Amino acid sequence: MCLALPVRVVERVDGGNAIVDLDGIRKEISLALVDDVQVGDYVIVHVGYALAKLDPDEAERTLALFAAMPDASAGTPEPRPV
Repeated sequence: MCLALPVRVVERVDGGNAIVDLDGIRKEISLALVDDVQVGDYVIVHVGYALAKLDPDEAERTLALFAAMPDASAGTPEPRPV
């Protein structure tokens, strides 16, 4: 299974890379596969590569859905008796 996340570009850096932000976490990614990415754009990222630019409204809706999901680190539910 692949998981690609929408992230916002906050800075362009040398070598065709960018710094992106997802909820305060910043990471350098490659823009080699996507043309014309500017600061403020949203991109879909998978394994360190931007795969496509996103419509800003769609990116915000997707991020809101992720934010509404239960926190997986909160523990696992108790098993139900059979």
